[in-house]
Amino acid sequence: MNSEAIIGLEIHQQLDTKKLFCSCDSTLVDLEGLTFTRRLRPTQSELGDVDRAALAEAEKRMKFNYQAPRGVSCLVEADEEPPHDANRDAIEIGLTIASLLNAAPVDEIHFMRKIVIDGSNTTGFQRTALIALDGSIEINNKRISIPTICLEEDAARKIEIKTGEVTYRLDRLGIPLIEIATGPELHTPEEVKIAAQKIGSVLRATKRVKRGIGTIREDLNISIPGGARVEIKGVQELRMLPIYVSKEIERQKMLLEISEILRSRSVPEVTPHFFDCTEIFRNTRSKIVRSSISSGGKVLVLPLKGFAGVLKSADNRFRLGAELAQYARSKGAGGIFHTDELPGYGIDEVMVATVRKTLGLEENDAFVMCADLPTKVERILEAVALRANYALIGVPEETRDPLPDGTTAYSRPLPGAARMYPETDVKPITVDVELITRIRERLPELPESKVKRFVSQYGIHEQQAEQIIREGFEEIFEEIASKWGLGSIAAKTLLNTFPELEREGVGVYSIDDARIKELFQALYDNRFAKEALPDILRLIAKGIPLEKTIEDLGLKTISMDEAVAIIERIVEQRREFIEERKMNAMGPLMGEVMSQLRGKIDGKIASELLRKAIARIIGD
Repeated sequence: MNSEAIIGLEIHQQLDTKKLFCSCDSTLVDLEGLTFTRRLRPTQSELGDVDRAALAEAEKRMKFNYQAPRGVSCLVEADEEPPHDANRDAIEIGLTIASLLNAAPVDEIHFMRKIVIDGSNTTGFQRTALIALDGSIEINNKRISIPTICLEEDAARKIEIKTGEVTYRLDRLGIPLIEIATGPELHTPEEVKIAAQKIGSVLRATKRVKRGIGTIREDLNISIPGGARVEIKGVQELRMLPIYVSKEIERQKMLLEISEILRSRSVPEVTPHFFDCTEIFRNTRSKIVRSSISSGGKVLVLPLKGFAGVLKSADNRFRLGAELAQYARSKGAGGIFHTDELPGYGIDEVMVATVRKTLGLEENDAFVMCADLPTKVERILEAVALRANYALIGVPEETRDPLPDGTTAYSRPLPGAARMYPETDVKPITVDVELITRIRERLPELPESKVKRFVSQYGIHEQQAEQIIREGFEEIFEEIASKWGLGSIAAKTLLNTFPELEREGVGVYSIDDARIKELFQALYDNRFAKEALPDILRLIAKGIPLEKTIEDLGLKTISMDEAVAIIERIVEQRREFIEERKMNAMGPLMGEVMSQLRGKIDGKIASELLRKAIARIIGD
């Protein structure tokens, strides 16, 4: 299904340094600090063009509130002071990563301004610089190009969204980001995941990148034959990448199929001509529509000739209505109604029939209606008409936001070349031979070498070592293995127990490294047996402290004598069963033994004690 897809991946990783253009700490805080408000407007590029994505953001007419906590933001982030010289530490880390990815550094680093007026940067642009070219990675014996590696500043952190305004905190603004872009050479969801894992392992090898949710974000550029490039921006979980890819491929195929249906019906271009149907709906039972009318709003209707059945089909195969609604929401709409879901939502069949008759609609025709203030409703339906016309073509180029369920929502048009222009406040940085030589002389251990070392040093299988590095567990694994000698148990827990619990719905991947280390310290101290790890993880994933978890599960370890006594009691109670089944009784009785001893004694020890106890009875 997916081999025809053309996919490019962009990875944005925070570097573990001070901020890029000042000396503030790159730490997130819960402080509000000083506050101020801005409104941002699009500017022209050097050629006099205005970027279409910037125009789309400007049309939202948003107000932006900023929180500026001391210590993690300063006048640079508030755009009240010019940027300082670029952070040399961040530049050297970036060039180290470039070298590990076989990329050629540029001779001189020049920062550019990338227009961004969604409020995430107080300046109205993001500073970014190309630092290396023509890198590559290898996955599945296939070379994947990395045309560009850039260094840029992270955006401000979104704190609150209200109607017409957004509040940002400036603690994240200015944290250095390395941006690594692959060529459009990935073709399946699995290839995307493997490529992200490979690049991630290289980033972590430097030990100079930040860890945790939000410190690394992936963008996906996806198209299929006949479709168009769609960017899914800001995926934060590696495991979700294949899901977003698969669902976007399905979405584009659906849109192409809809366009074929519309063309077969000879559907004309949709003109943004609206009909005021307020009086038809004045006595509707729909609370949303009635409330809008009573507040001075209008009910406008946009006819869609030939669109019946594709806005939402009975089998939910076609869902163009959801696409129209996303464009409507980008203009401030709470929602829209369309004929494939009516009558419903308090709008009865008589009202629908009245609108159809008034507009002269036929069987294959549909309509979209929106109830809102007169100043908004036309703008909303203009966006709907625009999206409906895209449906005649197929797939529109656009940027989409990832949603938790693996689907996406329209955000804005794809940006164009007009969004970039030179940064005049930051000095260029010469990348000389001496700097590159020094970086290459102290390159960190590559993942391939680390796999071999893990196998020889910690006694795990090569496949386990590869998976540990691929999944990003190498740091926590090595600390557990080297500090407490629990490499095999750590590998099994991270690679087997974690996925099993995740499938149960246990959020084990949200457990931070400090709590995992605390867990293995307690295991090393013999406070419970390794068999108790899944039960403990189930509880600490809910935020229950380890001490209370051990207490609630009754996991106090017992002596060997106590364990022998429990096993002897069990075998005496099942003597007849043992005499009948001989050593075949081991399996059934082991379940009984572990029901009493799980988490209190090692399973292998319990098995050996049970074997000896059964052998004694057989030999009696």
